[in-house]
Amino acid sequence: MPNAPLDQLLPRLIDPRKFAQQGLDLAGKFPVQELKRLSEVILESDADVSVELECYIDQERVRTVSGSAQCNVDVTCQRCLEPVTVPVEANIHLAVVWDEDAAKNLPKRFDPWIAEEGQNNLYEIIEEELLLNLPMVSYHEHECMEAKAFSAGEAVEAEEVANNPFQVLEQLKDSPK
Repeated sequence: MPNAPLDQLLPRLIDPRKFAQQGLDLAGKFPVQELKRLSEVILESDADVSVELECYIDQERVRTVSGSAQCNVDVTCQRCLEPVTVPVEANIHLAVVWDEDAAKNLPKRFDPWIAEEGQNNLYEIIEEELLLNLPMVSYHEHECMEAKAFSAGEAVEAEEVANNPFQVLEQLKDSPK
């Protein structure tokens, strides 16, 4: 994996084809606020995204970018609606291709990175991977709400069934004629 220090700023623009051709590694970090779409689904965060990437040409002559990206983001707990910090980690394994046709011909183990000629936005690719790895539902690991709050809804439902004036009609509906 990369030998570069993880505390340096990761460049936004790279030429992934040249990086793969030259076998370059990338390691560094950048602020989560740089990722606009991710910033829309999380709460305010001053965290950094840490990234380690290897760029190389594999045995099948596919230009490859692989590694990982991770960060801690604050989201809303689905139980108590208070902020909760969750770790997000993305394993990246991309094949750099020119167009959709080349992407269709890739082995299934790769996700395509359809790169333009020259410089490409590395942050966008990392953002995609992090968005795909956000948890569907987030909540505190500790009990942030009393168990009574969850069972209260069940008690109300049971009470409604007991006071249902149409319960007699339902019994008649199910009885044989």
